[in-house]
Amino acid sequence: MIKLSVVIITFNEARNIKRCLESVKEVADEIVVLDSFSTDNTKEICKNYGVRFFSHAFDGHIQQKNRAITYASNPYILSLDADEALSETLKKSILQKKKNWDAEGFTLNRLTNYCGTWIRHCGWYPDRKLRLFDSRKGKWGGFNPHDKYIMESKAVVKHLQGDLLHYSYYSVEEHYRQTEKFSTIAAETFFKLGKKAPLPKVWISPLIRFVRDYFLKLGFLDGKAGITICKISALGTKQKYQKLRALYKQQNEN
Repeated sequence: MIKLSVVIITFNEARNIKRCLESVKEVADEIVVLDSFSTDNTKEICKNYGVRFFSHAFDGHIQQKNRAITYASNPYILSLDADEALSETLKKSILQKKKNWDAEGFTLNRLTNYCGTWIRHCGWYPDRKLRLFDSRKGKWGGFNPHDKYIMESKAVVKHLQGDLLHYSYYSVEEHYRQTEKFSTIAAETFFKLGKKAPLPKVWISPLIRFVRDYFLKLGFLDGKAGITICKISALGTKQKYQKLRALYKQQNEN
């Protein structure tokens, strides 16, 4: 049986981290937390679970998640966010793979809880993520804040049964604040990559995003939560391109 390191990055996650740690204690041979100098009692909660706790200034989701893996004692990694937890079915799937590790990586479905409602449409489910892997066969990549684990080209990847439970937002206001934050990060990343945002894109892309998520991705089936999610997602798309245009304007003025 392989030994598994569960790796989590945190910042002020006192309301979430206990649930996450409780859910992984049956599958973890060690739990590694890399914290960004939390000011709440995240550290104290982690210490109660015998976590190997480290701190490093946050310099991006991708950078922090790759760094966190370097603290793990084992190459076999289950990478989680503090607001995630394993369903019972997913726990069983992971325990089976520990006995018979037959791929380099494993994807799983993420099911999101939004203000108390489980969201099964809007493009939010199954939201397949690669979170269980041999860290010698890949690394975190993508672009901030939308990181993803990228396996080597010839790596074998299989899918696990069960859901990764994601407790995303506790209020709509929190969703708006996070969208504002993430749209800024995305705009800065696009700017560094030289991506452009012509004016039509600022208006057309949000509309396309709403139509896709609410109608094509059946967001209307999630009721009031569905239309709220789709509206805020469209707003985030608009904000991202508006901020990207503002960065180019600032560059030209300078």
